[in-house]
Amino acid sequence: MAAENAKVVLVTGAARGIGLATAQKFLAEGWNVALLDIDDENLHRTMVALALPERTLALSCDVAEADGVSQAVTRSAAHFGRLDALVNNAGIAIFKPLLETTPEDWARTLAVNLTGPFLCTQAAAPLIRDSGGGSIVNITSISSLRASTLRVAYGTSKAGLAHLTRQQAVELAALGIRVNAVAPGPVETAMAKAVHTPEIRADYHDTIPLNRYGLEEELAETIFFLCSDRASYITGQMISVDGGFEATGIGLPTMRGARRNG
Repeated sequence: MAAENAKVVLVTGAARGIGLATAQKFLAEGWNVALLDIDDENLHRTMVALALPERTLALSCDVAEADGVSQAVTRSAAHFGRLDALVNNAGIAIFKPLLETTPEDWARTLAVNLTGPFLCTQAAAPLIRDSGGGSIVNITSISSLRASTLRVAYGTSKAGLAHLTRQQAVELAALGIRVNAVAPGPVETAMAKAVHTPEIRADYHDTIPLNRYGLEEELAETIFFLCSDRASYITGQMISVDGGFEATGIGLPTMRGARRNG
């Protein structure tokens, strides 16, 4: 059975990475967690590793499919009896030059990264309202704030999600629901480790004032804060958790290095 009277969060894209770190943070804070992911096999492994069947629920769903989302959210509500927060973390990244990005690439990226949070919020908001209000956090990206090569679909989808966050915040405030976004910079995820060459990592380190990648756990801390009562007067905002990456502009790593050594 679920922990009695515990708050409940639904985390999408929860089988690994930032989503899993977020689920673990909420569990550590005493919440019950519904973990939603499209990857059945990985989700099963995650549930076995968490080993908290009374406090967790696995939901298999493509967030871009309205019927599946509705069924998953309904199942979560039936299982836990309430919903206090939603973390829209599920996303995909297709990195191609603009002229090589196919209509299918474009459509799928927007379907998951933008339509997904729209559908999940539509399904979850009435339940959060009925539980006395709560919070929604959308995971955008630093790519929603600054353009970069190979990210025409990804960056555009995340920029759209940043504005959707503001729309949701304005409209859902009357229901007692706060909506904010977290924009990760470069993070030590499995995907980053797989695709970022040493040269790419060096470029990022040169540009990030804190001179390192973020940790999944650091993103989870911010997400949890925004869902907690400590953020009770924060809505419609986007927090960049990026080591200062978005603030640097052109970076000037040589000047920073000289200052450190001076």
